[in-house]
Amino acid sequence: MKNETNEKENPFVNLLVNIVIPVVILLSLTKRIGPEYALILALLFPAGAFLYDLVTKKTANFTSIVGVVSVLLLGVIGVLKLPKEWVAIKEAAVPLIIGIGVIISLKTKYPLVRKLLYNEKFMDTRRIDHILKEQKKEKVFDKILVYSTYMIAGSFLLSSALNFTLAKILIRSEPGTEAFNEEIAHMTALSFPVIALPSTLVMLLALWYLFHSIKKLTGLTLDDLMAEHLKEKTKE
Repeated sequence: MKNETNEKENPFVNLLVNIVIPVVILLSLTKRIGPEYALILALLFPAGAFLYDLVTKKTANFTSIVGVVSVLLLGVIGVLKLPKEWVAIKEAAVPLIIGIGVIISLKTKYPLVRKLLYNEKFMDTRRIDHILKEQKKEKVFDKILVYSTYMIAGSFLLSSALNFTLAKILIRSEPGTEAFNEEIAHMTALSFPVIALPSTLVMLLALWYLFHSIKKLTGLTLDDLMAEHLKEKTKE
């Protein structure tokens, strides 16, 4: 169990690497080493954290992949000095594409809701699947997954709208300038309270709906539904 705990992400370190350090670099080093170099240095931290996790854990979670793609696109805009409007487009496009992808995945054998919510990290999926099969309620459960999927997609669409609005309000300078880096720093700092929190609340609402629906469908208690490592945490 100790190994599993050590492999889990530390929220404080995640916040430090992806938001605090890049913001400090952009605000303090832009004048000293130039806007382009400061931007590249700031973006190296979230990109480096992604590569470190990929090498050490041999896996990359969905959120990390999305984050590093967003970081690389921002770097391209800044270094190539593309029009500032591309920042708002990029900020909106990444979560929008993911939200659409979540909905499209319903038509495949591997809906993303199973990867994001209905998985071994949160629930005792083997036990649940066994009961659903015994009671012949798989089709009813599939509908629940569809509703949950729309809620997840909604969280990404909300993020897309908030990203676009925040970028349009804050980014007023052209890439390659000191002012642009300062604006990117402010946007990054505000991204957590303005964007991440509301989107996370919608995601938690989807998770609650899934738990509540499965509980009602199977007759299991909340403790029975939870994954083993979560049960152990509640007992500590």
